[in-house]
Amino acid sequence: MASVDLRDNNLLGISWVDSGWVPILNPGNVLDYFSERSNPFYDRTCNNEVVKMQRLTLEHLNQMVGVEYILLHAQEPILYIIRKQQRQSPTQVIPLSDYYIIAGVVYQAPDLGTVIGSRVLSAVHGVQSAFDEAMSYCRYHPSEGYWWHFKDQEERDAKAKPKSKKKEEPSSLFQRQRVDTLLLDLRSKFPPTFYQVKKESEPPVELVKQEEREREPATKTSAPAPPSSKPPPEKRARLQ
Repeated sequence: MASVDLRDNNLLGISWVDSGWVPILNPGNVLDYFSERSNPFYDRTCNNEVVKMQRLTLEHLNQMVGVEYILLHAQEPILYIIRKQQRQSPTQVIPLSDYYIIAGVVYQAPDLGTVIGSRVLSAVHGVQSAFDEAMSYCRYHPSEGYWWHFKDQEERDAKAKPKSKKKEEPSSLFQRQRVDTLLLDLRSKFPPTFYQVKKESEPPVELVKQEEREREPATKTSAPAPPSSKPPPEKRARLQ
């Protein structure tokens, strides 16, 4: 009979149970319990269904080719493991999936890739949650920089010190260092250019002395004569 591969269906998130079978479960009837039509894990095109319809024993499964279910392990009265496998020959089989029954509840056992993916996802989620919580305690202020602020620390500070308003300084050491770094960086990228002013050449000393000599007679000639101390002459009367 043709087999149908149901490995692509994700049945890891569901379970199945029939409470009427739970009290009477045993290794002899656990496969009949698993082959119930309401069980979503059971493939009705398997060889077990053919053997059941023909009223044959399970030993005939070894002579058939296709999908079959076997009881792999039993730990009465609570644990049973059933394997779904593809039979190629009487001595060659390929395991497809495992199912475990705990207290009558049927689950599909996850494969190795699913287990590793789930564990990695759980670890990444835990790391991401830790980073998010750490970032919630991080604070920043332009005048103070970064610091950690925890809730218990705030309560202890409130109990230890009375509430008082802190005066903010016009600038902090952090700001000054950052500004100095930026200025040095700008200066290295755009160095300033300096222009030298040419000074006028001073006249020689001899020329200066000659100009002074030329100025001295001009000042002497232009100076007014001092008034004489003699009185003006008297006018005499003419004789007729």
